[in-house]
Amino acid sequence: MRVAIAGAGNVGRAIARELLDNKHQVLLIEKDPKALKIDSVPDAEWLMADACEISALDGARLGECQVLVAATGDDKVNLVASFLAKTEYGVPRVVARVNHPKNEWLFDASWGVDVAVSTPRIISALVEEAVTVGDVVRLFSFRQGEANLVELTLPDDSECIGKTVEEIALPDNASLAAILRDGRVISASPHDVFTAGDELLFVASASAEKQLKKCFISL
Repeated sequence: MRVAIAGAGNVGRAIARELLDNKHQVLLIEKDPKALKIDSVPDAEWLMADACEISALDGARLGECQVLVAATGDDKVNLVASFLAKTEYGVPRVVARVNHPKNEWLFDASWGVDVAVSTPRIISALVEEAVTVGDVVRLFSFRQGEANLVELTLPDDSECIGKTVEEIALPDNASLAAILRDGRVISASPHDVFTAGDELLFVASASAEKQLKKCFISL
């Protein structure tokens, strides 16, 4: 898979290293000469250019990329790069970094963004997930499909403990993706039995989130 990353700062370079470790082809696009730290990611392809300019993206052969990651520290740049990647080059998957939470509402399909990654939101969700039992915690949003990855940890007094997966009727637009138990990831099957402390991961629409709590906490 060929991945273009707009922005070669600490975030962009860290993403590039991970992708290269996973055997993907990576192109780093950076307009600031001072940020061209080629020796830090020597296996990546580098291009000094402005990711908001069509001529630069032509030179980057963006149409050959399966993914664009807009990872600069400027939300305006990330939005424009995402929009151009999707509308001008038909990049199948666009992932954009949200630097300021107040701008998060802009990062949607109208700007070509398939997945928006907000570091403050992720950190706050992980904090909630670590301390919250019995509540539904949203971990991640899939913008294109208007669905979310949500987590619920079963408290000791949940009435679903001892019941099987197939005995619990989930709301529409919600699917149990996995059960995390004792450091293991369990691909939930109909006959798996819920136990206290299970961390349940769901893909669910926003409207289904409140109903999930009722399914597992207020039976």
